[in-house]
Amino acid sequence: MGMGLFSLFKKAAAPPLSDDEQARLAASNAAARHSQAARQREIARATAMKIDAIESAMAADIFNLAEPAWGSQRPARVRSADETLDGIATTLLMVSDAPLVHDAPAIDEIAILYANGQTAAALQMLLEAVTQANHLNSERSAWWMLFDFYQASGQQDAFDNLSIDYTSTFETSPPSWQARQPPQPAAATPDWSGLTPTIALAGMLDQQIAPQLQRLYQLAEDSPLLRLEFSRVSAVSADGCALLLAALHRLQARQRELILAGAAALAALLRDSIAVGQRGGGAAPWLLLLELLQLQNREKEYEQTAMDYCVTFEVSPPSFTPPRKVAMAPAQPQLSSPDRFMLPPLIEQQLGPLLPAIQQYADTYPALVFDCSRLARIDYDSAIQLHTVLAALAPGRKIAFRDVNHLVASLFKLLGYASLASIYPHKY
Repeated sequence: MGMGLFSLFKKAAAPPLSDDEQARLAASNAAARHSQAARQREIARATAMKIDAIESAMAADIFNLAEPAWGSQRPARVRSADETLDGIATTLLMVSDAPLVHDAPAIDEIAILYANGQTAAALQMLLEAVTQANHLNSERSAWWMLFDFYQASGQQDAFDNLSIDYTSTFETSPPSWQARQPPQPAAATPDWSGLTPTIALAGMLDQQIAPQLQRLYQLAEDSPLLRLEFSRVSAVSADGCALLLAALHRLQARQRELILAGAAALAALLRDSIAVGQRGGGAAPWLLLLELLQLQNREKEYEQTAMDYCVTFEVSPPSFTPPRKVAMAPAQPQLSSPDRFMLPPLIEQQLGPLLPAIQQYADTYPALVFDCSRLARIDYDSAIQLHTVLAALAPGRKIAFRDVNHLVASLFKLLGYASLASIYPHKY
């Protein structure tokens, strides 16, 4: 042993590396750095999940209340000196009586730049605003706007990196990435607007959902876009999982656009109902979980779950396929109205075909609910035109904008929409 070790020190110096060897070494180092960064993101996500669970327990009473909107007269919540604000809905923070510390003119300017398609300038200002932010909740507006900017532009890596900084800065869970289709061109507007047929499942997911799914198939005959809500599902059975899985496959085979609300919550419920090596509940809950993970574009979790499925049932799992024609919407504390008017992903160069569609909607329904879960951007001129249309419809009528991203919500607030309608930004 001693001689072997001694002989190592007597070896001649290694010859210099060739160009190819140096390139491979550099690539290896880069891969190691990338792996380390990915590991840091995973640690941050795990920490965020733990924090989120604690916050959910502490703030359950808040989230179960009806969602307030900008301009509401809801009294401010009294908090003790040692109580944290983490976990409180975004909308509560925005209607708080506390003065906003952020530079409101800067937020307004960012909203206008983004609306007019000057995305590079808007991004630069958002990055500067986030850099200047501190631990005060009232300064999170720029963070939420930046998350929505990355989401709308499909920049998941930048979104994940911002999530790490957000978790470190505010010691709370960051928003989660949602799989969405990129905004469609303005010419496609007529295909992406109108009433959204909605099916909301609640209680036990079992054979009793069969009539609702039949209704869903009937709605799919006339509508290219459908909304399914899972927020109120409280338990699952193998039969119900099989029925829902078949419905999702059938709708996708027919090229229907799907909006899924509460998919992450249902996936968590399914995960709690299964265990590696236990086949008692059958394969349906496993396969439905894999389908939901795939629709949410959570590839890494999909692969891990697929491996567990393979071990449990000793069969090859389905391979991951990136989702198409699907979007996620936040979980709703209450069942949504099935009479929402879905706005398209992109509104620019005036409202065009939206005008007669909105007028027909207003002629049919006394209360107007505009679903903005797919609305990535509306330009300044179109927003002013829409405000004028709503002002003519507003007397004696309730109007609401739901699931608005924070970039669009800031523009609406700037243009005085709160005097005409209730605005509900999505919650972070």
